[in-house]
Amino acid sequence: MSEQGLNRLDDLLRLARASGAESADAVYGDGRSVSLAVRKHKLEKLERADGAEIGLRVFLGRRAAMVSTSDFSSASLTALAERAVAMARVMPEDPFAGLAEPEQLMMGALPDCDLCDPEDPSEDDLITAAHAAEDAALAVSGVSNSEGAEASFSRSEIALAATNGFSRGYVTSHAAVSVSVLAGDAEGMERDYDAAVAVYRGDLPSPESLGRSAGERAVARLGAKKAKSATIPVVFDPRVSRSLLSHFLGAINGASVARGTTFLADAMGKRLFAPGVSIVETPHRPRGLRSRPCDAEGLPTVSRGLMEDGKLTGWILDLRSARQLGLPPTGHAARGIGSAPSPSVSNVALLPGTVSPAEMIAGINRGLYVTELIGSGVNGVTGDYSRGAVGFWIEKGEITCPVSEVTIAGNLLTMFADLIPANDWTYRYGIDAPTVCIEGMSLAGA
Repeated sequence: MSEQGLNRLDDLLRLARASGAESADAVYGDGRSVSLAVRKHKLEKLERADGAEIGLRVFLGRRAAMVSTSDFSSASLTALAERAVAMARVMPEDPFAGLAEPEQLMMGALPDCDLCDPEDPSEDDLITAAHAAEDAALAVSGVSNSEGAEASFSRSEIALAATNGFSRGYVTSHAAVSVSVLAGDAEGMERDYDAAVAVYRGDLPSPESLGRSAGERAVARLGAKKAKSATIPVVFDPRVSRSLLSHFLGAINGASVARGTTFLADAMGKRLFAPGVSIVETPHRPRGLRSRPCDAEGLPTVSRGLMEDGKLTGWILDLRSARQLGLPPTGHAARGIGSAPSPSVSNVALLPGTVSPAEMIAGINRGLYVTELIGSGVNGVTGDYSRGAVGFWIEKGEITCPVSEVTIAGNLLTMFADLIPANDWTYRYGIDAPTVCIEGMSLAGA
């Protein structure tokens, strides 16, 4: 992390104080990225972005205001500080607003999470990767067309400083490759994709393996039919099972709990999943996609169990939601350059069970194996769940024909209680779950 960002934040905080702010914090981001897309051996897109921005939040008692700019001239920053204070004077009071107390802050050096690849790939490197992914997909028998392949790399400096004494920064990088293809002909076509993201470009799977996977997935979907409406077990592929984990995390978000707008508002300490099911968060995972050495309010981040042996252990809290609920903050604040902090998680995993996916499927007489979900029909207040699904029919313990144009439905409380995890967990997205099976879901089809 360069000293430039922290120095700019210190200067801006001094200007805020001089303009009348009682306290303030500021966040700085400086990023550069390159992304490109190819299709059928032609470069279709090449974009570069390079820019820095700074955001300021000021407090007058319990009144707060936020502003941001990408103009770092002295005149602009002076005007920014003055405008923020003027805005705060007319804002309504928020009894839960304010910075962290000094004793709550991250002390000492930030933990090293190895979040930045030291080498930037060239444009040629990215073009080669995108071509390799697309070529491998098109080489799969039955693939008839390509929607293209993309590759990208980005690097960002992030810094936070506040008048309570906190001042830290770190650097992150992200690399990605994706490919999407079509299989079949005018009488019946199917699309599928594969993609990967990593902190270090060298940790990505080979573009050839991503291409083969995308092609094989698309071909496997050919000839899809509607299944008959029924109440059946539903198995979620890891690519979609992580969405169930995201619904759980949204339901224990402290902002929703404080507003009473979550179906888990009264679930603290209660058993929600089967005994043995655990969900853990590891914010300091080396090269983790969602790793962060501290939160966006300067509090330490720590590993914790969010669900232990099926029981909910706590909420995801920033300072404001913690104050609303009368609880200690949990170091979960995240924020953009021009937005206030809000609760958000780092790396989260639904831990694997003991049964393999093959054994799980072998025990199902009639069911559905879901590989893609469509729509967002989830009610966070009631837990009602209804989404379009694509996948494969399970008959007498075996995956048979592809299925599409069906809807699966249930209630997340019942779904969580019935959820059985398989043993195939891998780290890939930052929020990860293994294959899971949920008994007794409603399927609406033919």
